[in-house]
Amino acid sequence: MKWLVRILFLFVAAIGLVIGALLLMPGDKLAAILAEQVKSETGRDLTLSGDVNLSFWPVLGMETGPVTFGNAPWAGSEPMLSAESLAVGVDASALLNGDLRIRRVVADNPVLRLELSDGRGNWELSAPVASQATTGSNTSASSASPQGAVTLDRLELTNAQLVYIENGTTKFNFSNVDLSASWPGPTSPMVLEARMAVPGGHVKVDLEIPDLPTYASGAVAPLKLALTAPGGEVGFDGRVNLAGEMDGALAVKTRNTEEMLAAFGQAGVGVPLGLGRKADVSGQMTYTSEGRISLRNMVAQLDHNRFTGETDIEISDPPKITARLKSGDIDLSRFNDAPASSGGGSGTASSPDSGWSKAPIDASALSLANGEIRLTTSSIVLPDLELGASDLTLILDRSRAVLQMNPATLFSGQVNGQVVANNRNGLSVGGKLKAKNMNVQQALSTLAGIERFTGTGTGEFEFLGVGQTEDQIMRSLSGTGNLNVGQGVISGFDLDRLMGRGKGSGGTTVFNSLTASFTIDQGVLTNSDLLMSLDNFRADGTGKVNIGARRIDYLFTPTALRANSGQGLSVPVRIVGPWSDPSIKPDLSKVIEAAAEGQLKDLEDDAKQKVLDKVGDELGTAVTDSESVEDALKNKLEEEAKKGLFKLLGGN
Repeated sequence: MKWLVRILFLFVAAIGLVIGALLLMPGDKLAAILAEQVKSETGRDLTLSGDVNLSFWPVLGMETGPVTFGNAPWAGSEPMLSAESLAVGVDASALLNGDLRIRRVVADNPVLRLELSDGRGNWELSAPVASQATTGSNTSASSASPQGAVTLDRLELTNAQLVYIENGTTKFNFSNVDLSASWPGPTSPMVLEARMAVPGGHVKVDLEIPDLPTYASGAVAPLKLALTAPGGEVGFDGRVNLAGEMDGALAVKTRNTEEMLAAFGQAGVGVPLGLGRKADVSGQMTYTSEGRISLRNMVAQLDHNRFTGETDIEISDPPKITARLKSGDIDLSRFNDAPASSGGGSGTASSPDSGWSKAPIDASALSLANGEIRLTTSSIVLPDLELGASDLTLILDRSRAVLQMNPATLFSGQVNGQVVANNRNGLSVGGKLKAKNMNVQQALSTLAGIERFTGTGTGEFEFLGVGQTEDQIMRSLSGTGNLNVGQGVISGFDLDRLMGRGKGSGGTTVFNSLTASFTIDQGVLTNSDLLMSLDNFRADGTGKVNIGARRIDYLFTPTALRANSGQGLSVPVRIVGPWSDPSIKPDLSKVIEAAAEGQLKDLEDDAKQKVLDKVGDELGTAVTDSESVEDALKNKLEEEAKKGLFKLLGGN
């Protein structure tokens, strides 16, 4: 037995000498040994700086100063991991049984770079390929040998920087991240928590993978994720694989969408009321390794509006969005209301007569995304406009937006065509529209405040404007158009009475048709062929409307077809001045010429007096000669013209 005791003593002494040698060995020597072992096992360079301290029982551990761990040969030149200090501890007793139970991995100020290229991840570690001179039986035995269990009690990264690069492109780069993870047993879920400072607060991520071995093998595994950020949260419950591909139920809820966007680096993006200042979006999401997100069976509650449909998003710069959406009644009547947090809108509203706005138009939102979004809806209520059932498609392409109407229901009629906003080289707006069976009264009431004109019209309009302000665009407008209105009524405007043919038809004018065409150049609309047809009259119009300067110079000429021995009697009326207060004056030169050259010059004195008396009775004033007739007729016609035209334009 003495020899056995001696052998055991020598074995213990040898172990003690080895441990003592390791404990007494300088830090740089220990670092060199560890780096050599890591190199042989992984093929990566491990660099340890400063003192290296070891512990052996019950935890086999190491603490070191600054450390770097090399990247994969095919990846970037930066190390995969670097830290100002690193502490690693492994359960020594479990290691003797062939299990790797990691007690702790703690790193201060680490930088972790994860790279994926052609399906390879730089986190995949393998020893250098050895010579394949082994026999088939040895290979089989090696592959069949059982591997010990691997578990992780605690992983802590403090003030970390996390960088993810995919096929040479940096997908995200997060700083000031605190991360912790644990995987206490082979059948236990892997739980990860991360916290990162962002504008307005912190983003917190809770992630759980119930079956980590399946996930680590590259197969699809369950995943639960919850993200909480200032203004809202995101939840996901589904499946994931090692390439990051995901499929499952997604839910996004925001209490303040603008605050949440700011937390993710999109500060200053305004969200109109009705389009998701508060949002609740859910659906079945699929994410592929190509960076494509698909959302099916989507339900989006954006403020008080509800949308359903499907969306595809390609993650790029800018992102590409393809969507088909449906909705019932969409209420955007408070579209321009300022958020409650802003305390109201900025600036003061200008009066309708103060001219076009000269404030710069920010059209940068046109560059936020590319793609095509189609919306079918029962109605859309805007601040100053209401659309009925409509089929709309918005196409975004490199800072250019095209809104196609296929058709849109507007003013009880159908509008087909498109409106374009282009901000590639300065801002321009244009469009080409065709309207059919449009309610003229609704259109004039909404666009010009004129309530007395009824009828159903058809027309075409093509326009283009360039500028960085509303004023510049209106002054640069060019285009063409035409209008054709069938039978209609002008209430409060009696053309019979205006033309001096008795008491008229009770304060209305019924017309059979109205047609007109126009051109626009440098913000000035020119029309020369307005024609209104009535049973006993016709009315012609010609003139200009300076849209940019908000002024009008127009000559409106009603003609009594049966007057003046069948030659017609015309009473031209000129409308001139600013839109806010135009001057409306009859031009009676032709009327007076007709009266002077016609009946009065051929009458005898006694007949002339009868005419003067009759005219006086009709005009309600005493007339004694032809000059009095001229003055009285001029005053009367001017008075009646003003009354009628003011009524037509909505005045009292």
